[in-house]
Amino acid sequence: MEQGEVLQIFRSAMFVALKIAAPLLIVSILIGLVIAIFQAATQIHEQTLTFVPKILVLGLMLLVLGSWMITTFSEFFTQIFDLIAGI
Repeated sequence: MEQGEVLQIFRSAMFVALKIAAPLLIVSILIGLVIAIFQAATQIHEQTLTFVPKILVLGLMLLVLGSWMITTFSEFFTQIFDLIAGI
């Protein structure tokens, strides 16, 4: 296996990881920002206030996007196993 092929596999793996993690991270950041604005406006500085909405929304997002995530992972691993079989 050439160095270019290994770098291409690594690049594909990083892209898949970013593609799967990005929706969850973006939603988590947006929820944190909204709650931080709410806390600044009301001067309520409760540390646990940020965790419950994030956990609920991320759990909902995992339910909605879970099948897409698994499909993306399985397609990537199928490509990897096809490359291994071709060696």
